[in-house]
Amino acid sequence: MSTPDEANLDVRDPVAVLQALIRYPSVTPESASALDGVAAMLAGLGLDNDQPVFSAPDTPDIANLFSAIGSVSGTNAKHFAFAGHLDVVPEGDANDWSHDPFAAMIEGGKLYGRGAVDMKGGVAAMIAASARFLDAHGPDFGGRLSFILTGDEEGPAVNGTDPLMKHIDQKGERIDACLLGEPTNPETMGEMIKVGRRGSLTATITVEGVQGHVAYPHLAANPLTPLVNALAALKAPLDEGTDLFQPSNLEPVTIDTGNPATNVIPQRASARVNVRFNSTWTKASLEAELRGRLDAVDWQGCSYELAVKQDASEAFYTPPGAFVDSLVDAIEAATGITPKLSTSGGTSDARFIKDYCPVVEFGLVGQTMHQVDEHVEIAHLEALTDIYGQVLERFFER
Repeated sequence: MSTPDEANLDVRDPVAVLQALIRYPSVTPESASALDGVAAMLAGLGLDNDQPVFSAPDTPDIANLFSAIGSVSGTNAKHFAFAGHLDVVPEGDANDWSHDPFAAMIEGGKLYGRGAVDMKGGVAAMIAASARFLDAHGPDFGGRLSFILTGDEEGPAVNGTDPLMKHIDQKGERIDACLLGEPTNPETMGEMIKVGRRGSLTATITVEGVQGHVAYPHLAANPLTPLVNALAALKAPLDEGTDLFQPSNLEPVTIDTGNPATNVIPQRASARVNVRFNSTWTKASLEAELRGRLDAVDWQGCSYELAVKQDASEAFYTPPGAFVDSLVDAIEAATGITPKLSTSGGTSDARFIKDYCPVVEFGLVGQTMHQVDEHVEIAHLEALTDIYGQVLERFFER
């Protein structure tokens, strides 16, 4: 595995940039070196770097990067931001890979490596597109261009984009639009833009019963029986979906008693559920709905508590408008495909950005993300760079 060498790197070439980024084994939360490498690339383009490190109890310290160039002092000048992450998931057993997961080898028109599509490929395309744009128009292009990058997306996501956005806001930065480079295309380059995300809420139901012998159930209160009934009540449909969002859905993910015996009715039982919910609900209204359903259950001599995790995220979407239209036009020009506007999938760091500015997501084809032999087609990487470049041209009306 070779060592990244930013000094001799052509940052206008997304393939070279991606190879350099993959060669940093930045398995979450160890991404500081990759962020330093990107900071060096962007500094070479004239961007000013701010690299705050954030801390929180029981979580690792995380390095982050806000890098910017240009000004919004002119008439109608606007601020455009690229966003993403440089941490990657673990590679697993490297012997299962056909190539070293951090060597960034090219074979058959594909570049292999952990993070190739999720999402160092997106970051590489952003850097290359920005370099080409600045080559063409110089630093006085009539606006402000920035990068919002973290090393805490694949991990707890506590010391990353959330505090970084607060930090950027406290600096007085006002962003007009943000493009997050997560892999959004299921199969074909250009087929999908994420214009929003469902919310996510996790809760634990704990049921307290009365322990006893299974041969004498009348002397006990089995917490499992009403818990199963409660989960059935919670699984009932929450809504029918909307034009932009699929129906909200609740899934039980664990049921636990801690009971190793077969002749003992357990004292307590618990279950954890996760809800992916659409814009029909807020976190508060959804929690109220869950509590209402649980209150209606016959608890058969038991009692229950519902604990909702405080890291729940709201559903959101960015409505069609000039920003979304310009991205659609750029994708059509590069691929000949009219992308679908979607809110499908899990959560992303867009949930932290949406409180500060309109945000959409568009990146590579994600079929191999988190897999052994993760790879990106070189043609897709070049196409994404062209699309990002056209977005910059359209946004700044060049």
